[in-house]
Amino acid sequence: MRNWSDPTPGPLRIGSAEHLRMFCNMLLQTHNPYKPAVIDWPALSPDALKRVTSLPIWDIAVQTEGRASVRVRSYASTVRDPLLRSALEMDADEEARHKVVLSKLVEAYGIALAPEPEYLPPADREWGWLVTGYSECIDSFAAFGLFAAARDSGYFPAELVETFEPVIQEEGRHILFFANWVAWYRASLPWWRRPAFAFKVCRVWFFLIRERIGIARGIDVDVEGAAQDANFPMNAAGSLGQTLSAGAMIDLCLAENERRMAGYDARLVRPTTVPWLARLARRFIH
Repeated sequence: MRNWSDPTPGPLRIGSAEHLRMFCNMLLQTHNPYKPAVIDWPALSPDALKRVTSLPIWDIAVQTEGRASVRVRSYASTVRDPLLRSALEMDADEEARHKVVLSKLVEAYGIALAPEPEYLPPADREWGWLVTGYSECIDSFAAFGLFAAARDSGYFPAELVETFEPVIQEEGRHILFFANWVAWYRASLPWWRRPAFAFKVCRVWFFLIRERIGIARGIDVDVEGAAQDANFPMNAAGSLGQTLSAGAMIDLCLAENERRMAGYDARLVRPTTVPWLARLARRFIH
């Protein structure tokens, strides 16, 4: 799951059929077939149980995975290439499994959840896929650092960290797959369609930035429920990152992102936008 290389030697042309085959096989061949129903959740001490149950993230985390699964599966239904469709369906299945894992966790530790909304497919299925993919690039980058901070500080017991680790690494695979899909899709478009796609990506980033600013100001951004998605790293940071400075947290996120991406074929495109923004911000944060 952490290490994968394609056996075909030589350079890789981004946007080629070989590129498509490689990033799809990366996702399909590194699938971890664990079953949430048989996970043995470790018993927690009273203090550890209080720390876990008091985190204000569980409703949002469960709903985020529910929405992601529906959006990815909806986009997969529009794809004709059988290998790409199979990889997208695997992505959607893993998102749905994350939701089950989280549901089993909150059940095991007696965490009460708010009623879940109905998860509806987006009207524009490509838009829903792009929003989900770029959101995961943002949230996974933050989650890598927060998870490491919780592990290193002892905020989460070691047994719980080990149990939950596969979910965090799967998110790393998902954003690697998404970054390569974007690069492949953009390169494979005819020149006259590329400006429209670039404009759509800009609109997605504008939406995500507006969404997160709205959350930071306490404003409810109600666009297909996506505002809740953005709350996960922000709420977790308040509880887990109190022992680290902002600069140290950025450094940790960058290091963990590099570590989690390092085991995959070096020819694959890595997510770059969020790490670049983090490095830019780090110049002004001490």
